[in-house]
This record gives sequence, structure tokens and C-alpha cells, in this order.
Amino acid sequence: MAAFIAIASVGGKARGSPFSAALELYAERLAGYGRVEFPVYDAEDSLLTGCARWKGRVAPLLVLLDSRGKGYSSEAFAEWLRTERDSGRQAIFFGIGPANGWSEAARARADLLLSLGPMTLAHELARVVLAEQVYRAFTIMAGHPYHAGH
Repeated sequence: MAAFIAIASVGGKARGSPFSAALELYAERLAGYGRVEFPVYDAEDSLLTGCARWKGRVAPLLVLLDSRGKGYSSEAFAEWLRTERDSGRQAIFFGIGPANGWSEAARARADLLLSLGPMTLAHELARVVLAEQVYRAFTIMAGHPYHAGH
């Protein structure tokens, strides 16, 4: 695994949402694979600054969720994550954007625009879906039966 993964959002509740228990479940499961955090920022600039401030041997990868981004199957997402891990990537920041979407400047700054599908999701739900897919990717890489090929 990358040494650090952030599943960050601009806006949305950090705690107390109906999705908190599900997010905590995946946070616990992901802890077995490395350090994962779920920061909430008040603005797009704050998230981008938080990503830029991360210090490591190599710059963190910035992945912004966007309905116009690249879609992956779970298996392809796991392979992408494996490639990043094996290339020595130390940190990956996944960003769930502001209510009005990412600015063109933020989209241009991203290393990858990732789509969870063409539908718009609430921030809290998108965080849970992304956390589950990151967990699923690690179980696929580990050969764990959680995914079971479907």
C-alpha cells in the first residue's frame, strides 16, 4: 500500500451523518493495510493545500473524483492502485469536491480524475463508496476472498 491514503472531501459532515458507521467500518478494515485518514476541508483551496503540504520522497498523487473522470472496474482500480504502490508512491489523496464541482484549475492540477459513475452522490455517501472500493482493491491485491470475482 502507499504509506498514506487520504479520502478527503470539501464540505460534508465529518461525523454524525447517517453514513458515519459505514465509514468507520471501512476505516477499521483499511487500517490493516496502512495509514488512512478521512479529512474534511472547508474549501477546494484548503484540500489542495493539504495535499501539497504532505512531505515525502515523492509528491503525493492527487486524484479528484469527477463524473467526467475515468471509470474503472474494481479489478482495474486494484491494478491501478497496485501499480502506484509498486512504483514507490508514498501518498495518494483522493478528493471529493465541492457542491458545485471542481474548478478548472483544480481539475488541471489533478494527476487523475476518477469517476464512481455518472450519477451525483452526496459527499458522505461518496466517501463510503470510495472507502469500500479502496478496501476492495487491497483485498483483491492480497487475494482475500472479500471480492470473490463479482
